[in-house]
Amino acid sequence: MRPENQSSVCEFLLLGLPIRPGHQGVFFALFLGMYLTTVLGNLLIILLIRLDPRLHTPMYFFLSHLAFSDISLSSVTVPKMLMDMHTQQQSIPYVGCISQLYFFLIFVTLDNFLLAMMAYDRYVAICHPLHYNTIMREELCVLLVAGSWIISCGCALLHTILMVQLSFCASNVITHFFCDLTVLLKLSCSDISLNELVILTEGGMITSLSLAIVLGSYICIGTIILKAPSTKRVLKAFSTCGSHLLVVSLFYGTLAVVYFLSSSWDSKNITASVMYTVVTPMLNPFIYSLRNRDVKQALEYLSTGLKKLVCQ
Repeated sequence: MRPENQSSVCEFLLLGLPIRPGHQGVFFALFLGMYLTTVLGNLLIILLIRLDPRLHTPMYFFLSHLAFSDISLSSVTVPKMLMDMHTQQQSIPYVGCISQLYFFLIFVTLDNFLLAMMAYDRYVAICHPLHYNTIMREELCVLLVAGSWIISCGCALLHTILMVQLSFCASNVITHFFCDLTVLLKLSCSDISLNELVILTEGGMITSLSLAIVLGSYICIGTIILKAPSTKRVLKAFSTCGSHLLVVSLFYGTLAVVYFLSSSWDSKNITASVMYTVVTPMLNPFIYSLRNRDVKQALEYLSTGLKKLVCQ
């Protein structure tokens, strides 16, 4: 397209979820309840980990950061979606769209790294239990989390800088409920080959590295268990790793549907996006609390303390 046929886009129009007008109120209440559950549930996880000394371990240190990342990931997209559903004003300023993209990429990338760290932590705990405290020392955990934050911010900034260099056509309609990277690229009139190259290389490296750590850790865990199989050992490994495996399956499964197994943005892809931006962050606190003895004990301890405080 020639430069004179391009137009400067000041705002975008988010089409949102494919919901019939008569059902907007029901879905607004549903997503509002899910968002509040996400925020309160993950805040409770963070609070329990902070207050209970028994949860001051590397696994729960990573879990607290995952809970914060889940709150942030949902907060980047869901409040805007709820406001659009309530007011029927579905426009978003160009600056707001780019900002949403930047923070969304930060927390999606951060989730990748945190899930990989938690898998490595389980590998060390099961395969090298005698050296666990030596390997997973506090300095290493802090360094891993800090490095993940820095890399996540850097990757998101790279994609954002490349995005703001693009020109957009007269069409400013985004067939989604938030400003996702691939959707914005489809609206551009510029050459997006560099953007696509960065997505494939940088995104592929991060996802491949995280998946390799997760798969490698659990392959080693499975190998150790199979060498000396026993019901007690299998149950212990399952109770230790079951919650994390379920979270990993939900996160990477829905991401795979959106970015690798789909060729166009239809209602199925939007549903998958809702899964990893709304549903998965909401389910994570329940998965870790209902299937984790330490978290349940911490919750009972907190409940008992609150009851005594109220009675006084």
